[in-house]
Amino acid sequence: MIEQQGNLPSAQQGLWKVSISPHIKSDESVEKIMWTVVGCLVPPLILSVFVFGIQVLFITAVSVASCMAVEAVSQKALGRKVTVRDGSAALTGMLIAFVIPPGVSAFLPVLAAIFAIYIGKHILGGLGYNFFNPALLGRAFLLASFPVAMTSAWLPPIEPGAIFSYLGVSIDAVSTATPLAVMKEQGMAAFNERFGEGASLYTSFFLGWRPGSIGETSGFLMLLGGLFLLYKRYITWHIPVSLLGSIAVLTWIFGGEGYFAGDPLLAVLSGGALLGAFFMATDYVTSPSNKISQIVFGVGIGALTVLIRLKGGYPEGICYAILLMNPLSTVLDGWFKQKRFALPQGGEK
Repeated sequence: MIEQQGNLPSAQQGLWKVSISPHIKSDESVEKIMWTVVGCLVPPLILSVFVFGIQVLFITAVSVASCMAVEAVSQKALGRKVTVRDGSAALTGMLIAFVIPPGVSAFLPVLAAIFAIYIGKHILGGLGYNFFNPALLGRAFLLASFPVAMTSAWLPPIEPGAIFSYLGVSIDAVSTATPLAVMKEQGMAAFNERFGEGASLYTSFFLGWRPGSIGETSGFLMLLGGLFLLYKRYITWHIPVSLLGSIAVLTWIFGGEGYFAGDPLLAVLSGGALLGAFFMATDYVTSPSNKISQIVFGVGIGALTVLIRLKGGYPEGICYAILLMNPLSTVLDGWFKQKRFALPQGGEK
């Protein structure tokens, strides 16, 4: 960038200064963006307290504190600048808590934080260069290491106002199945018998009164937070729309008892589709920057999610779908890089 110097001595007025990029200045910063995203996740967390009980607040606090502590220790040990105040570690902690069952021990998010921050973020690439979404890597680690706890600690919604219901209660006595698990393992008849059907079903799923991970149950609050990020231009529509659209279309075609008999709205409102679409697949570091690449990236995640849900061993698939697509981000950006219309003067063909 070349800019004229207005504060130089008169003899040097008219000289120009050449500076390196970035040349576009903005009031936004990494800290502001990260803490804003964390703020968007607070309403779903508050709702989760009233759906699953007060223990989800403790699990989330442990997860956030663990991620920030591991971030500081890792950077100090690796001789790097400590950036724990930028909000990225706190955001990873929030997202780890949001994708685990509400009945797990608080010890699990500590282990997930160590794996996500130290291994996933600082060993596999480093700050700003990691290949995989750290929070989802932490969840995948827990699912592989503690499969019983991660697949059985699902809790049914509590009675209104009874936020202390699950304190001191054996999880085995109250655990239930998630909607996707019932749909996959027992069929739609059992699903409708347990969760209802028609407008009441969609309403309860949209508002978030259903079993699921701590922060994924409310489609309304996920959508509200995602729209705010779009309004602030922290994310663009390309990944969320292509991801959710492909889940809806592919489920409609292949998700029913025959072709074109699936329920696309239920597929979007179930599981962690909205959380993944707005808050995880759009991670700046592990997603493409080119608009066309972002659409292909979103469609790929949606297709893999439906494939895992319908044919895989797990009822939910968006975690592994995002992790499988993360390493392809740079490849997609290379494939769909804008072509140069003319060579620079004196450049080689």
